[in-house]
Amino acid sequence: MNSDGEYEDIREAVLRALPKSAAISSVEYEGPEIAIYSKAPKILLDDGDMIKALARKMRKRIVVRSAPEVRLSFEEAEKTVRELVPPEAEITSIDFDTSRGEVIIEAQKPGLVIGRSGATLREITRQTFWRPNVQRTPPIESKLIKQIRYIIQSEAETRNKVFREIGKRIHRQQILNNGWIRLTALGGFREVGRQAIFVQTSESNILIDCGVNVGTPSRAFPRLDMPEFNID
Repeated sequence: MNSDGEYEDIREAVLRALPKSAAISSVEYEGPEIAIYSKAPKILLDDGDMIKALARKMRKRIVVRSAPEVRLSFEEAEKTVRELVPPEAEITSIDFDTSRGEVIIEAQKPGLVIGRSGATLREITRQTFWRPNVQRTPPIESKLIKQIRYIIQSEAETRNKVFREIGKRIHRQQILNNGWIRLTALGGFREVGRQAIFVQTSESNILIDCGVNVGTPSRAFPRLDMPEFNID
């Protein structure tokens, strides 16, 4: 079965399992997850067991997102977030990822944004229809972190296309049955956060982590010049 046929099977399974009142607008691959976009997300959010049961049945990770047309405007959503989150959380910025329907909340104390057992996050989702993504404010202002976050948000559409392509490969049926695997260490294992592992199988080549040593330019990167690693 080709990837398009498998996608249609997944989409049909989702539509059969969920009530029509949920007004499902699309079902998308997002890397290892199946994203369900709904025009009436409250129905799915208020009955979390429905999604859990579907995830168990399909053996997939499922995330619910609201369709763009039902989300509050940036101004209304930001106002609601600041009303729901206690001032003690010290929110430093609020941004929006329109392609994934996420409101990115940066705060000094992210635990207060999350709330007890995630209660505040759920309330933000119910009232704004934006999915909260909470990040801790860096202890020291960093231009590098700001640039990385800017690129992540500005290139959201490109990132989503990559996620969809990766999702097709993750969720498709296995092509080959000879299940061999090889791991190549590309260096940095004696330094915290610096390890880089190149995983090869009969079907895929995967780079896991790629830590950079910013303090020592002469050996900043893992051994990406190894013959086993070919970025092309």
